[in-house]
Amino acid sequence: MRDELLGHESKDADFLVPAVDIEGLRRALQPHGRTEELIVAGRPVGVRFYPRDAEVRKLARAGIEVAPPRREVSTGPGRHDFEIVVDPSASVEDDLDRRDFTINAIARRLSDGAIVDPHNGRQDLERRILRTVTPNSFAEDPLRLVRGLRFVSQLDLDPDEQTLDQMRAEADSVSHVSGERIGGGLAADGMGELSKLLMGKHPAKALRLARDTGVLVHLLPEFEQSIGFEQESRYHDMTVDEHTFEVVQAAADAGAPLRVRLAALFHDLGKPHVAWRGTDNRLHYYAKPGYATHSHEQVSAQLADAALERLRYPTELRQRVVRIVRAHMLDPGRGDELRARRLLHRYGVGLTFDLLDHKRADLLGKGPANEKDLERLRVFRQVVESQKTSAHRLRDLAIGGDDLIGIGYKPGPEIGRTLRALLDEVVKTPELNTREQLLARAEELK
Repeated sequence: MRDELLGHESKDADFLVPAVDIEGLRRALQPHGRTEELIVAGRPVGVRFYPRDAEVRKLARAGIEVAPPRREVSTGPGRHDFEIVVDPSASVEDDLDRRDFTINAIARRLSDGAIVDPHNGRQDLERRILRTVTPNSFAEDPLRLVRGLRFVSQLDLDPDEQTLDQMRAEADSVSHVSGERIGGGLAADGMGELSKLLMGKHPAKALRLARDTGVLVHLLPEFEQSIGFEQESRYHDMTVDEHTFEVVQAAADAGAPLRVRLAALFHDLGKPHVAWRGTDNRLHYYAKPGYATHSHEQVSAQLADAALERLRYPTELRQRVVRIVRAHMLDPGRGDELRARRLLHRYGVGLTFDLLDHKRADLLGKGPANEKDLERLRVFRQVVESQKTSAHRLRDLAIGGDDLIGIGYKPGPEIGRTLRALLDEVVKTPELNTREQLLARAEELK
């Protein structure tokens, strides 16, 4: 209902069926398709239904959630002493009492189309207010802390004071949530709640709220040393956390893909771990014998790798993010065609453009005094675009291993070394990439 009221297309189908238990739902739906148990916070709450009808299945590819009503049952005097039980006799209003936020505690009765809104969720949605339904909302499922932050990012909401107090009180409980629910996603698609937050329109607002309520350091302990860390550098006048939030926001404003936004989140977290003070009385973050054994981008990449693995992100996505972080200090240099070809040779087309996207966000995240660098980067990106079809991979060479064997090379490592040497020369001088010239040069390299 939330998406419908906002005029957005909903990707989820969620139905509440009173007067029937989970097994009854399964029996009723089984003739019409496949069902699987729906688990929330470790408890079975209903079924996910995959219709046999192909046309219906197209409308809800992720399945249709069908559940009986639930209610809260007290198990003691404390604020955590309760459990949520399936109760077919409960009313729709009883079930809505157990939802996370008022904006999600809205239903439409199918029989007459009437809207059931016992907690004024529509009003909160209009006022852009994020409000929990009950004081136990986060205790019932700590993932709701991150989900609430996701709604802040996606819908530009502001929590009311009671919800803020609850977030502060329950912040540490987010560390108990399984990694895939936060990061990798239950479908192993990389789209857990943190990713949805980053893909929203206002991620910096949500990340600041996460920091200020204490949620961020329990969600990502890698941030702990960066919060409030003054960079004391001629290149930065923001703390590491504030700069990070600005870079993530710049990546979001540019419509960057998730891998670039994740890289933006981690790219500078290594700085507090490697900082050393130079003779200029400023802090520096590159490796230097006797001062720091690793550069900040190397340590940031290690932190990103550990965090993304813990949060069960898909391996391919994790490795791509780590590569962006490790290489994010990209320098366009003179911005000429040779520099562009060398970058393409080293990183490939996809990673090179990810690095350029990240570099732009990084510059924007330093503030408005970087117009010259931004313009230089814009021009260099055009140069890279013009060179991306140039020969920069072994398969782009006009000859291959069989051609080398044909002129007397023996199968083995020497062929690979020769082809790599030829590619280095072609990257420098693209005109050399002809069969005749490369074979002649290969003869010289024998």
